[in-house]
Amino acid sequence: MKVFHIIPQPAFMSLQPGEFQFTAETALVAGAGTEEVTALAHLQLAQAGLDLPLGEEGAQGKVIFELVPDLNLPNSEGYSLKITPEEIRIRAQETAGLFYGLQTLRQMLLISPQDFRLPCVDIEDYPRFRWRGAMLDVCRHFMPKSFVMKFIDLLALHKLNTFHWHLTDDQGWRIEIKRYPRLTEVGSKRKETLIGRPSWTDPNEDRFDGIPHGGFYTQEEIREVVEYARQRFVNIVPEIEMPGHSTAAIAAYPELGNTGRQIEVATRWGIFEDIFNVEESTFRFLQNVLDEVMELFPSPFIHIGGDEVPKQQWRESPRVQQRMRELGIDSEEELQSYFTRRMDAFLFARGRRMIGWDEILEGGLAPGAAVMSWRGEAGGIAAAQAGHEVVMAPNTYTYLDYYQGPPEREPLAIGGFVPLEKVYSYEPIPAELPAEKAHFILGAQAQLWTEYMPTPEHVEYMAFPRLCALSEVVWSRPDQKDFEGFKERLRSHVARLERLGVNYHPLDE
Repeated sequence: MKVFHIIPQPAFMSLQPGEFQFTAETALVAGAGTEEVTALAHLQLAQAGLDLPLGEEGAQGKVIFELVPDLNLPNSEGYSLKITPEEIRIRAQETAGLFYGLQTLRQMLLISPQDFRLPCVDIEDYPRFRWRGAMLDVCRHFMPKSFVMKFIDLLALHKLNTFHWHLTDDQGWRIEIKRYPRLTEVGSKRKETLIGRPSWTDPNEDRFDGIPHGGFYTQEEIREVVEYARQRFVNIVPEIEMPGHSTAAIAAYPELGNTGRQIEVATRWGIFEDIFNVEESTFRFLQNVLDEVMELFPSPFIHIGGDEVPKQQWRESPRVQQRMRELGIDSEEELQSYFTRRMDAFLFARGRRMIGWDEILEGGLAPGAAVMSWRGEAGGIAAAQAGHEVVMAPNTYTYLDYYQGPPEREPLAIGGFVPLEKVYSYEPIPAELPAEKAHFILGAQAQLWTEYMPTPEHVEYMAFPRLCALSEVVWSRPDQKDFEGFKERLRSHVARLERLGVNYHPLDE
């Protein structure tokens, strides 16, 4: 039955005789300690057309949430969902599991008949990986707070638990930092945006739209988003890029750069020569920024970027070369490693952990730092071999800014080709990694870089249904994976996306 077309696929599911009928008497019942998730159930089931009151155990026809510490599931995000003719009972060891049981029920109701009958079933379910995520770049194109919250809700519906929020880059600084107001007064705005792809041979050939583009999130807005995500068991990992991809910050505060020149927020795509210098004042600036970031985000991990850092300015700067001699550093690559270690020590001293793109491996890495492997899997393998925790994010499988169909039939994208089947085929634990190192793989995540995604609707088009495929990669058991079966479930699942107003890519194109 279509009601079982759950994505991601549950670990164990067994159809039982009979059915449960929702009626005017059906009520939500909150067991001890489940009050918050039960209140959220009231809101989310109303979205599916059911306005269930909070009731008592004696109610006729019940949806019961129950914490059972000794339920004996493999991890704290697991749950049991049992539907009988008399009741629906969701049980879990911790509230996160109750929430995921609710998402399964929510999926059932989003495509169930309007008479709201559900067949009886036993489900026992739990995730394979701890880190199940997606990254959204709001720098190349700013996305409104309302869409960020919708995106978080869609992650949660698919049992994804990590939202990597890419907040600073060359083309815009999107987070309010009260100590440094020019970061948003200047850094959040660019005068125009590139049309099409940049010319790699002659920048004078580039064409621009002539339309100013800007936007940022106030600290109050960020607190609202963080709380919204917390209620949905989504951890937000903020990314503050350093030492490269820092044009917008240097445009706001030129003393952070290496040339002293006043520069503009970038209007085209690519890699830019302007990077942070290595003065003590710049380290203090970045640490002050991170202090405010950590006040806003309770995430154990703080992402510092670290990717695509051209070092020509460091080579050409007499002051940087002097600093290298003072520090006993022989190469610019080693200088980036020093930069990374400084930030890692700062975060560690405040009870947080640093994570960065796989370039942070170059020159050595502090023991507690984690790595996000994007240039294929090599960085992830090397990091795990060295005892670092890893999030797999290879461009070859998880970059959802790549084309998903024939380029001649698709909107302009950055390039590459990652169709639905390729995303689904991904295995986050590399075959080359020894079995005893597999536990260093925390999980995987998708990437949505927005150079060619100017609107929320375009982001949704690129994300779905490929994000549905990734959710199954990181949640379901690998022996359950079957692309043809997944596609069959997906044909029902897109009805849910339609009811939630999601602009997904057509399945047969």
